[in-house]
Amino acid sequence: MRSRRAAAAALTALLLTGCAQSAAGPVARVGERAPQGVRPLSGSAAGEPPYARWGLRAPLAPAPRPAARPVLKGTPLPVLSRVPTRDKVVFLTYDDGAEQDERFVDLVRELRLPVSMFLTDSVVGPGYGHFARLRSVGASIQNHTLDHPALRGLPYAGQRAEICGQQDKLKSRFGIRPHLLRPPYGTYDPTTLRAATDCGLSAVVLWRASMEDGRLTYPRGRRHLGPGDIVSVASLETTGLTLVGRTTRLLREIQRAGLTVGRLEDYV
Repeated sequence: MRSRRAAAAALTALLLTGCAQSAAGPVARVGERAPQGVRPLSGSAAGEPPYARWGLRAPLAPAPRPAARPVLKGTPLPVLSRVPTRDKVVFLTYDDGAEQDERFVDLVRELRLPVSMFLTDSVVGPGYGHFARLRSVGASIQNHTLDHPALRGLPYAGQRAEICGQQDKLKSRFGIRPHLLRPPYGTYDPTTLRAATDCGLSAVVLWRASMEDGRLTYPRGRRHLGPGDIVSVASLETTGLTLVGRTTRLLREIQRAGLTVGRLEDYV
């Protein structure tokens, strides 16, 4: 009898554990290590300051408001991988719109994190509501073309259709026309710049560092973060890190470098 009762209790515990795991999704149960580099929640998590809930040891320093926008050079419009500023800020940018993690909305809201989302219509699909929620908590929306082609080498009409078409989509969805373009794969040519200008864009935004496979990579130049750097957070990594996990890991790197996160649109 005792053995049957013990077996039944064990089976019940196993089923309850399975239900809890399914309902909780990526959030760890109390006392367990959180997956994807996210700090585990605890019974007192609601009383913790937001930075601690997201696994940071200290709050992000407030970003200074620039006294004036930096002078940006380029014809017919500037192409940037960093912003010319001495302010100790870097800028966080996200591409495509493939990942639509509701916890990322919570992170942006609770940390008051300025982020720029470069959206591609064919990738976002029916998920524009998610980015409307992100925009309502402070994210900015920018242009990453309609269908994510490599623009370099395409004729003017094709490039203009990709760029202006996404301007029209974002206007219909959010009531705004973005002023920043990130060309897919970071490739562009003089035709891209002419088409972007004709579509009402004021700058092409590339990146100086990229968060890939859970670590920062640098295409060229110095191998560390510095003031004014634009950071791209890659989509859908193979490491298993969620968008939240990758972002919090990046925030810790930024803090270790003595920097904070600025709003790109305050400078460009």
